[in-house]
Amino acid sequence: MSVLICGSIAYDTIMVFQDHFKKHILPEQIHILNVSFLVPDMRREFGGCAGNIAYALKLLGGAPLIMATAGQDAAPYRMRLADLDIPDTHVREIAGAYTAQAFITTDLDDNQITAFHPGAMSWSHENHVADAQGVKLGIVGPDGRDGMLQHARDFHAAGIPFVFDPGQAMPLFSGEDFVQFLDWATWCTVNDYEAHLLCERTGLTLPQIAAKVQGLVVTRGAEGSTIYAEGRETVVPVVPVTQIADPTGCGDAYRGGLLYGLRNGWSLEKACRLASVMGAFKIEVRGPQNYAPSRDEIAARYAATYGERPF
Repeated sequence: MSVLICGSIAYDTIMVFQDHFKKHILPEQIHILNVSFLVPDMRREFGGCAGNIAYALKLLGGAPLIMATAGQDAAPYRMRLADLDIPDTHVREIAGAYTAQAFITTDLDDNQITAFHPGAMSWSHENHVADAQGVKLGIVGPDGRDGMLQHARDFHAAGIPFVFDPGQAMPLFSGEDFVQFLDWATWCTVNDYEAHLLCERTGLTLPQIAAKVQGLVVTRGAEGSTIYAEGRETVVPVVPVTQIADPTGCGDAYRGGLLYGLRNGWSLEKACRLASVMGAFKIEVRGPQNYAPSRDEIAARYAATYGERPF
């Protein structure tokens, strides 16, 4: 049975600034900000939250089904999905629009400055969850505002459990919107910064947010992740890495592992452990879809960190 991944597909142009942003952005001059970063290292990658999550889930042997909107330049991405044996049945092309584009600059501290053109993503509401067959689990990731609301509503109406992952789309929604998402969702996952914003927008604490869903997962980078569920906090230790090559797409790799565990009926803690393993593999490689561990390599790394094999 498929996992329906509602979110963006995008082309990522990734640039590396061989210095530190903090040396060039002066707080006392922020009102007249005018900076330029020399980025001799640049590459173009396949990205977007839905594409990245699907890639991670496929590596694990899952059955991802992407629901997204793309533009008139979608042909290379469709070829990519075909090569990965990921169906593009519900990737809708929007005439006269470009596929979403992210322009990401990363400094030596792994801080990121991103400019994002939504393009065809703004028509994501033209896709409908009911059009996908055999779906038993879903995720609503960053996408067009109307599409995210519609897909969450549709999952809830169909009785399909889903993860709410607002990510970079958080500025699009009010506190009331977030409360509605949480009332519909089964689980919610955010990073540490997004968790603070979610609390600020809703006026709720993390335990209060967690009480609205079966589980709230907050990722904290090098500090691992924290699960808020059943009135308890559970810390999932981080998986050691050999190098930090590129953080782009780490959160999506994490969510691919999370979905695999949830789809297979694992506990939320075990699913988050696998998610952490996927994030570790990803951060060691440049680009959001260029890591390619085997299932045996994934299982071995899980065992080395957590003391048992996941499968």
